[in-house]
Amino acid sequence: MRRILILPFLVTAFSFAALAQDAAKKIDEFIANEMARQKIPGVSLAVVKDGKPLIVKGYGFANLEHQVPVKPETIFQSGSVGKQFTATAIMMLVEEGKISLDEKISKYLGEVPETWKDITIRHLLSHTGGMTDYPQDFDFRRDYTEDEVLKKAKEVPVAFKPGEKWAYSNLGYVTLGIIISKVTGKFYGDFLQERIFKPLGMTTARIINEADIIPNRAAGYRLVKGEPKNHEWVSPTMNTTADGSLYLTAVDMIRWDEGLANGKLLKKTSFDEMWTPIKLNDGKTHPYGFGWALRKVNGHPVVEHGGAWQGFKAHIARFPENKLTVIVFANLIQANQGKLANGVAAIIDPELKQRPIADPDPAFTARTKELLLAVLNGKADMAKFTPEVQKLLAQQQDRLAAFVKTMGSIQSFNLMERSEDTDGVRYRYQIEYTGMSLFLAMALNKEGKISSFALQPE
Repeated sequence: MRRILILPFLVTAFSFAALAQDAAKKIDEFIANEMARQKIPGVSLAVVKDGKPLIVKGYGFANLEHQVPVKPETIFQSGSVGKQFTATAIMMLVEEGKISLDEKISKYLGEVPETWKDITIRHLLSHTGGMTDYPQDFDFRRDYTEDEVLKKAKEVPVAFKPGEKWAYSNLGYVTLGIIISKVTGKFYGDFLQERIFKPLGMTTARIINEADIIPNRAAGYRLVKGEPKNHEWVSPTMNTTADGSLYLTAVDMIRWDEGLANGKLLKKTSFDEMWTPIKLNDGKTHPYGFGWALRKVNGHPVVEHGGAWQGFKAHIARFPENKLTVIVFANLIQANQGKLANGVAAIIDPELKQRPIADPDPAFTARTKELLLAVLNGKADMAKFTPEVQKLLAQQQDRLAAFVKTMGSIQSFNLMERSEDTDGVRYRYQIEYTGMSLFLAMALNKEGKISSFALQPE
């Protein structure tokens, strides 16, 4: 097997004076070890502490064929990290009175399916509209117009009534981009350029365009039987949708983080709305805002989002109480970018190292692990789940199972959180694979049925 040489080509754009030398060394060792273990060709890392860039470094190669090292100016693809920019654009239009969060999307789109008639802008921003993902037979190698993409989206059955549940929806954000175009008369990417990128000095941020000559563009890779391969081709129009089709650098993201910290683009009330857990119809909340996932690490709030697309992974994690932001890009689709970001955060601030809790029922945890494996293999006893969860699992099972099976066997399965309320018991497990880790969020209702069962990225 050909061995990939991953050398720590380090390009430092800012001083390390503020960072203890032993911490800097630990970060370098951590990144290098993870790159070797996960077989990641290249990583770009940026850390902002107390409002100032602390680290901006490149590791490994942006292009394996030409042995081009990663540097701070290296351009990666955003994946779903791009959703926060789409959400910000929508909130700008909300502040201007051109869009209303609780207005039905039919006002902006015209005729919609009956199942869409109660979906609002708020539902799309928070993944609570009932839309799901691209159908399995969707042709990503075909060029579509916005109207054709919208027509395809309308043909996908909704999973639930608006506001009833939370289910991640790329199609919802694709639709938001189309709404931006219809409201402003501009392609949503042009709107981002004029209203976000230029004002913040994000000079290399732009919509993906593989035809243009773009300096410092990284290549995206995938592992096939342990060997790196160039990623498969996607049509030009499918690389311009608002669910996450941006070119970004670590330097761009530092300026984005500064804009968020200083409230340069939106009013505080708008940011508060984006970073507040969404409330469902039954009054419960889900830890997602508008284009941002929300959680806590040992009591410290985290506002974050990951991305994956066409051989690239991206992650931004903001720890507001700790005045810390970690930004990671990697050019391997199997990379665990969340583990890289969270690992760096824990080195800089040990309070941010998430630890398993004392497990009150190890036997139950073991059964949960076996249940997950049974679900992925299509052999689970569906009677254990509520009808709503049965429906969701049936819709996503094939795609989910195919993805998880590429990661190999489970290395560890640990209980990270457990809470009880009047509705039942909620659990959060960390699942470690050789190349990455995931979380399983599960809830049991008062009748002992599983009322929530969802895999989430780290």
